[in-house]
Amino acid sequence: MTEKDHSWFAELRTSSKEAWQTSGYESLTKVQEETIPFILQGEDVLAEAPTGSGKTLAYVLPLIQKVDPEKKHTQVLIMASSHELVMQIHQEVQTWTKGSGITSMTLIGGANVKRQVDKLKKKPHVVIGTPGRIYELMQKKKKLKAHEIKSVVMDEADQLLVPEHINTVENILKSTLRDTQTLLFSATLPEEVIDVAQTFMDEEAEVVRVTEELKKPEVTHTYIVCEDRDKIENLRKLARMAGFKGLAFMQDIAKLNVMAEKLSYQNLDIGLLHSDAKKEQRAKAIKEFRKGEYPLLLATDVAARGLDIQEINHIVNLDVPKDVTSYIHRAGRTGRIGSTEGTVVSLVNPVEEKRLKKFARELNISLHKKMIYKGELENAGK
Repeated sequence: MTEKDHSWFAELRTSSKEAWQTSGYESLTKVQEETIPFILQGEDVLAEAPTGSGKTLAYVLPLIQKVDPEKKHTQVLIMASSHELVMQIHQEVQTWTKGSGITSMTLIGGANVKRQVDKLKKKPHVVIGTPGRIYELMQKKKKLKAHEIKSVVMDEADQLLVPEHINTVENILKSTLRDTQTLLFSATLPEEVIDVAQTFMDEEAEVVRVTEELKKPEVTHTYIVCEDRDKIENLRKLARMAGFKGLAFMQDIAKLNVMAEKLSYQNLDIGLLHSDAKKEQRAKAIKEFRKGEYPLLLATDVAARGLDIQEINHIVNLDVPKDVTSYIHRAGRTGRIGSTEGTVVSLVNPVEEKRLKKFARELNISLHKKMIYKGELENAGK
């Protein structure tokens, strides 16, 4: 189905149509098809769709159609849990609002508050930020007017409705008017998250679940069995493979730092991405990785949430994720829309192997046992 099949496409701003023509998109994804009409009608929406399925554009495209550039106040507020995701959303907003007169800005913790206040004085139409800084500028500084906001979005909503953020998020939502449109998007929306969300959404909120794009054929799921002490050597060999551009995950920051030091000692250039790193360090790591200055980025689950780098062709699990949901999020960082095929490689000890196979059964994905031979991933014996 192409954009011409949608009656609302004719109503898009000229700038959005131009952005569509230059974007390379030929058709809408499933989540975009199913949510855009509801959003344009002003409905509240809860949407669950796999990582890499085009969720950001699913809300950005319709919401910017509803912004009135003539009204100088913030009309759309987008919340995300990480600095990286905020910056990526902002990039998308800028792409689709170019030449429209619609202005936007980011609000993230760690950045200069005074500068942010100055930018807010210019009344941007769209604000994207992390909950803590948004609430600070809304309550303490009184610089973000909640009653003027027409639509609120929670991206990666399951990460926002956790103990760490939920009180702040709820306070922000309570500050807006009762008829403010509320949208939740996430790769995973457990029932408990939906229950919480529906306490501050319209009773008739539309629930959209897109599942068929989850197990995309272009992502191959593999694993290598090795002892914990051999994981670093296997990671080093993977990173040395021709054309390798990978993101390696580990839950524990301390262990991740140790691994990074050992890899650096072996003259392997890598980037680090975790919540303890400063905003500037994280931004620098992502920028250098995008430019191809090193083949490997080491990350924790939280820091890499929502990260969208199309060139990533390998995901390496240095430990088995704590649950199926985390596996989905990690795997979703490769095989993105418009990208090349991706491979997930889990480095597992014999105990972790059993857990990984359990995940594979639950997700109904094929697992392939591999070994590294002469600089390539080869099939291993059963």
